[in-house]
Amino acid sequence: MVGTPINGRTRQAFTVVNGGGHDLGPSSAPPSNAGSDYGVIEFTREDVEALLNEKAKRKDRFNYKERCENMMDYIKRLKVCIRYFQDLEMYYSLEQEKLKNSLELTQQKCIEIELLLKIKEEELNSIITEMRRNCTSLQEKLIKEESEKSVAVESLVKEREARLDIERSQSTLSEDLGRAQREIQSANQKIASLNDMYKRLQDYITSLQQYNGKLHSELSSVEDELKRVEKEKVTVVENITMLRGQLTLSVSSQEEAIKQKDALATEVASLRGELQQVRDERDRQLSQVQTLSSELEKFKESTKQSSTELDSLTIKAIDLEAKCSLKDNQIKALEEKLANAEKKLQVSDISVYETRTEFVGQQKMVNELQRRLADAEYKLIEGERLRKKLHNTILELKGNIRVFCRVRPLLPDESCSSEGKIFSYPASMETSGRAIDLAQNGQKLPFTFDKVFTPEASQEEVFVEISQLVQSALDGYKVCIFAYGQTGSGKTYTMMGRPGHPEEKGLIPRSLEQIFQAKQSQQPQGWKYEMQVSMLEIYNETIRDLISTNRSSSDATRSENGTPGKQYTIKHDTNGNTHVSDLTVVDVQSAKEVAFLLNQAANSRSVGKTQMNEQSSRSHFVFTLRIYGVNESTDQQVQGVLNLIDLAGSERLSKSGSTGDRLKETQAINKSLSSLSDVIFALAKKEDHVPFRNSKLTYLLQPCLGGDSKTLMFVNISPDPSSVGESLCSLRFASRVNACEIGTPRRQTNGRSTESRLSYF
Repeated sequence: MVGTPINGRTRQAFTVVNGGGHDLGPSSAPPSNAGSDYGVIEFTREDVEALLNEKAKRKDRFNYKERCENMMDYIKRLKVCIRYFQDLEMYYSLEQEKLKNSLELTQQKCIEIELLLKIKEEELNSIITEMRRNCTSLQEKLIKEESEKSVAVESLVKEREARLDIERSQSTLSEDLGRAQREIQSANQKIASLNDMYKRLQDYITSLQQYNGKLHSELSSVEDELKRVEKEKVTVVENITMLRGQLTLSVSSQEEAIKQKDALATEVASLRGELQQVRDERDRQLSQVQTLSSELEKFKESTKQSSTELDSLTIKAIDLEAKCSLKDNQIKALEEKLANAEKKLQVSDISVYETRTEFVGQQKMVNELQRRLADAEYKLIEGERLRKKLHNTILELKGNIRVFCRVRPLLPDESCSSEGKIFSYPASMETSGRAIDLAQNGQKLPFTFDKVFTPEASQEEVFVEISQLVQSALDGYKVCIFAYGQTGSGKTYTMMGRPGHPEEKGLIPRSLEQIFQAKQSQQPQGWKYEMQVSMLEIYNETIRDLISTNRSSSDATRSENGTPGKQYTIKHDTNGNTHVSDLTVVDVQSAKEVAFLLNQAANSRSVGKTQMNEQSSRSHFVFTLRIYGVNESTDQQVQGVLNLIDLAGSERLSKSGSTGDRLKETQAINKSLSSLSDVIFALAKKEDHVPFRNSKLTYLLQPCLGGDSKTLMFVNISPDPSSVGESLCSLRFASRVNACEIGTPRRQTNGRSTESRLSYF
């Protein structure tokens, strides 16, 4: 029975009766004054049923007074129960009205929020559609330019092959032309010698004619003398007639030789001696004929001798005719060869002219193709620049952390797995240069970042991608670039480079060179800059000053002799700036001064040897360059900060084999990186509380991760198949970082603060 004293105390329930019999907490019970005689009583369904089903005790049927008292007590308890439920009903009605009012207010707020969301959604949809149109147009232009480029490259290859063929044919033609020219020269020499011989033959013929005239005159004198000698007249006349016949034959042969002068031109040199012998014999004959007048007695003998000599002359004339005919044939053959050579020369000249004209045309076509190729490459470069600019603008509007992925090359002591490389790089238009696939257990896991660098990428190519971000620091923005990855993945190489090799300088020295060059180039425009450098490391959750002059006594809070050391405390001001107290800040004027400080910091940094890396960084290295600029002509002031951070590498104890101090270092590194992961997860989920204070690294990076800074993360990956698990964890962490929104970057144009020597972030 509810409310009745049991064993001297009142039973109080903590539930109320409702339609479904559900229990309510004590806070949900309404305030009630019912049952003041029994205290504050709450009724359950079982209590009400027990109250209704209660039967009066009838010890004595005729004891009406007791029955009345029991009935009065029962009625009182019923009134208490009824009043309790009435109060409960009133309480619920009031609560219902309050809930209705709050529901109407929330509905109005939801309607307003929905309207705002629709407006924002329409604006974003318009921006997205415009960006998609621009992207599609750029992709179409890029496809066209690539097709034109491929066609131009193919035509260029064909033109090069044709050019090589033409050069080969031209070389053969030039050799044939040289041979033909040499043959022509020899033929011209032979023709010149034949012309000389022809002139000499003409002179010889004229001398023979003169000699024949003399013979005729001498024969007439001989006939006069033969009249006196009758006996020998007949013989002398016969001899003279024979001599005349011989002379006519020789004259006819000489005329034929004159007619065949072109044929005898090549053999005149060989006949020169024979003609000279004939001349001598004719001279001897002339002397013999002349002696006939004085030696008539010896005429017979002289005539006999002349006849024999004439016979020999006829034989020699016949031989000369045969030789002349032979030489004539040889001259004709040479003339035919000369004509063929001239024809070949003409044909070669024509072909050379044609090849020259064709070569000039092909050269013009090649120049045009090269010009078009250069235009296409320029348009491609401009399109890529525009894409990067639009992409950076979108990222700045979204406030996301940019992420670049870099895969280092395989080391000599690392071998590729039997299944092949664990990384592949898709070459599609949408993800070209931004995607990487990791192969694990026969599956490909795709990842997309703002930029992916293959193992073949040089330090110069990597720096070109971040050069505009570095320039933003000079324009008055806060810029933070940090390298993340497992130990031995190339973080320090990316940030610092390889000492002693200028072509492999890292991002920090290249950024400083660019900033100081920009400083010099902007001086004519009235800009003057002051720059300050600080460098620190976080080793085992302790901040160390790497460029302090008395670093040995300032690394710890107390030195060995008990004197207090420097306290490095991280502080944030209301403007979102961060400084580290007691940290050494050095004014610098040139890149050489900073390079000297970098060398000093590298020598002071904590490094150690593990099973995974010969020189493993055992601390987080933070380089800060604070820039203060004033334009004297416009009185404009800018204040920028460049933070370049080389994080210590994450490692597994089972692989690194760290013990002793190395074990403590590994635990501290993994703890700080785990805190960084917690911060990233909180930012990605947009939680109200972000645990920046869980480690000094995250507390130091708070303005970069949760403020108005331009932040970029390099995730360095090892291609070693034995490190595929760590590589997968790094890629997944980088994807979460890339999805974080930290706010829109803001340019700092305010004046210089009163405390000028602070290491701001």
